[in-house]
Amino acid sequence: MGENRFPCGPSSQSSQKETVAIETNRILDSCRDRDCFEDVKVILTDFGNEIIERTTSVRAKDACIAWTNIIIEPVRFNRGFYSVNIKFYVKICFEACVGNGRSQEFEGIAVLEKKVILYGSESNVSVFKSSADSSDYCAVPELCCAGKNVPMAVVEVVDPIILSTKVREHDDCCKCCCCCRCDDIPCGVASTVSGTLCDTHDDGRYLTVSLGIFSVVRIVRPAQYLISATEYCVPDKECISAEDDDPCCVFRQMAFPTQEFCPPDFTPPKGDHRPGGKCGCQG
Repeated sequence: MGENRFPCGPSSQSSQKETVAIETNRILDSCRDRDCFEDVKVILTDFGNEIIERTTSVRAKDACIAWTNIIIEPVRFNRGFYSVNIKFYVKICFEACVGNGRSQEFEGIAVLEKKVILYGSESNVSVFKSSADSSDYCAVPELCCAGKNVPMAVVEVVDPIILSTKVREHDDCCKCCCCCRCDDIPCGVASTVSGTLCDTHDDGRYLTVSLGIFSVVRIVRPAQYLISATEYCVPDKECISAEDDDPCCVFRQMAFPTQEFCPPDFTPPKGDHRPGGKCGCQG
């Protein structure tokens, strides 16, 4: 399908290059980090709490980030720097042995918190943008307050790596890094699990996990640039739809996925290999 890519045929040769102004986000500061969150208490469903009361053999099958809450605030007495407070809501699927060779799955939510400090520059302008109904003659404009142009924080993260799972008694000493209750979980996150989230009793068992997360955090601001651009042209190739009545014909036209059967070339990572090395992020 390379013929669908640009440049799009002979007409592109006559396209004229020119300098145009664009608005995009400029990366002002960024960092990468690997965080190990040890013994994080998991908020289970009511069904999950009943299961861990009857078994101690539990393993975590899968973990994914259901939602992330990001708050950015200026650092006092340090102009131009911003504190990025990140809260990950991790949905985890567990499997427990319930006797007679049977297993039962249940779900829960773990909350992880991370904080980094990055440079975001300063801006004394206020930004206003038109809304979708700005062209309506009779529209009543919404009131908006002028605010400082605060930069935007962007977080990229891979799915958490499950390091360990433990069933603990109520009197166990735990280094839980979050004391959230089920009422603190947003409704949108709670709706992703099968069942109703429920706090454990003071004398009941609870579940903890240790998770590893690789993340990249950056701060961006809108900026204007002059770039060299080529005028867009319409492709010469016409779109061809697949024939639904002959799926085997469509399959035979697909390229063989050779790369899926070949292991990738191993390239030793460069840089500091010392364990626990960080990029300046403060977790």
